[in-house]
Amino acid sequence: MAQVLEFKLPDLGEGLTEAEIVRWLVEVGDVVAIDQPVVEVETAKAMVEVPCPYGGVVTARFGEEGAELPVGAPLLTVAVGSPEAGEESGTTGSGAAGAESSGNVLVGYGTGAPAARRRRVRPEPVSARAATATPTPAPAPMPAPAPTPAPVPATAEVRGPVAVVSPLVRKLARQHDIDLRQVTGSGREGLILRADVEAAIRELKERTAGVAAAVVDTPALAGSSPQAVPGAGDERIPLRGVRGAVADKLSRSRHEIPDATCWVDADATELMAARAAMNGAVGPSAGPKVSVLALLARICTAALAKFPELNSTVDPAAREIVRLRDIHLGFAAQTERGLVVPVVRDARSRSVESLGAEIGRLTEAARTGRLTPAELTGGTFTLNNYGVFGVDGSTPIINHPEAAMLGVGRILPRPWVHGGELAVRQVVQLSLTFDHRVCDGGTAGGFLRYVADCVEQPAVLLRTV
Repeated sequence: MAQVLEFKLPDLGEGLTEAEIVRWLVEVGDVVAIDQPVVEVETAKAMVEVPCPYGGVVTARFGEEGAELPVGAPLLTVAVGSPEAGEESGTTGSGAAGAESSGNVLVGYGTGAPAARRRRVRPEPVSARAATATPTPAPAPMPAPAPTPAPVPATAEVRGPVAVVSPLVRKLARQHDIDLRQVTGSGREGLILRADVEAAIRELKERTAGVAAAVVDTPALAGSSPQAVPGAGDERIPLRGVRGAVADKLSRSRHEIPDATCWVDADATELMAARAAMNGAVGPSAGPKVSVLALLARICTAALAKFPELNSTVDPAAREIVRLRDIHLGFAAQTERGLVVPVVRDARSRSVESLGAEIGRLTEAARTGRLTPAELTGGTFTLNNYGVFGVDGSTPIINHPEAAMLGVGRILPRPWVHGGELAVRQVVQLSLTFDHRVCDGGTAGGFLRYVADCVEQPAVLLRTV
């Protein structure tokens, strides 16, 4: 006899509390094997394929593509011990949960014993309870509820769990910027229905139209202009997933870190010649092609060893500067899902070839959305090559909680005084944004000048090899 087991969204590690369903990999009725990926989700860190610890037949899925689910929410149910499951997964079909579960504890997943049944949670200020989700046989849209008098949104802030179960209702609220904690549900036990959200949307549009009319009817004050009012045709893009995490981190950096920026132009002609010589070598001395970014990464690690103040972080609670022993070098990478900063571990002990290989691997993983949370965290210093966008200079925002970021512009032939004469040289602009709490301008200037010296005279690096 088949036993139906519920698989919940597992703990994905790194303090992540929710994930967005990007793509379902199985349909209701499919037979899945133990530890087969069943859904692709996007967290604030990366894209992740979630494997199911049970082998059997998928009987229900919870949540549509685009829906956000908290950790612990049900993902799907699987009938284990059925003849179909036994034939496909190679099990005996005994019906015992242990025979149809991997029992593994995967990194970031907890695929152990079956999850306990969910309990209803009562919000603190109201008597409504969050209803337990009912398994749906397919991801088809839910029918609209019967018309009911829709209450207006409550003005008081409601804390605690929101009494809403339908992913469609949550998605509709997100699309129209409706706070579900300020909506009073008309369903059973205070459950928020689609009609409640639609009523809140209508009221929001009426208020917006009223404000717009007031702005039009009110003459503008001297020296001022009326503020723009969002219209019905404006597009709203939710800040969630990777883009939302980046927005939060950048905002926190600007709010907490008293940063300053210094910059310098450097003659990169000798650096480019050294790279050409490395890549043009033949015979036993030949090796993988070396990128400019790999060379700059090696220069950064040498500079951080010389100026360890910039390989630091600030503990504001203890009012201490923490100088970090290891150098984990992050580098900015632009992807379709937004800006990410993969981290090269133990960069100080790596050669130029090793740095280049790891940068290449992480860049490819970033482009395909396969970076793990561990590969996106733990950096101590960031290198930002914004020259790939065709710009010469920038003032980077520090990647919180680090203490500095080195920016590199494009390398271009420009007029330059070399050897007392005007010549055309390969010139690059370098900028350093640093946390003024960890060092003063003298230290930051010394770091940047050392980097520029290595760019102009790569032989300087031989001292640290």
